[in-house]
Amino acid sequence: MTNKSPFEIPADMRKMTEQSMDQVRTAINSYLQFFQRSVPGNAMGGNELSNKVLNYAERNVANAFEFAQRLVQVKDVQDLVKLQTDFIQSQMQAMTEQAKDLSETATKAVMDAVKGVPGSGGPGGPGGMSS
Repeated sequence: MTNKSPFEIPADMRKMTEQSMDQVRTAINSYLQFFQRSVPGNAMGGNELSNKVLNYAERNVANAFEFAQRLVQVKDVQDLVKLQTDFIQSQMQAMTEQAKDLSETATKAVMDAVKGVPGSGGPGGPGGMSS
């Protein structure tokens, strides 16, 4: 009978998994760079919003890879449950913060765009209704 825990991953498999993760990370980073170069600055509410979306995507991918690397190191069920719980909690918090920030940035971009449209001066302003 062996003393290995049921979650122990053989060294060869761990190394192969880490190499695969590095390849996937490189591919995703290349895709994100391609996306960043391909999206015009005025798309999705301007440069600020586009940059934030890409930065959040990069951060979320990095967090997922860190989680996967830590998952490979898990030795028992307790570690697995704690790792999964911590990851989900941190991702939910990040998602909430990111959604709020992106919403605020998008709203600001829309308001700035509306200000620049002729005839959108609002009530009493140029193009607006006056009493």
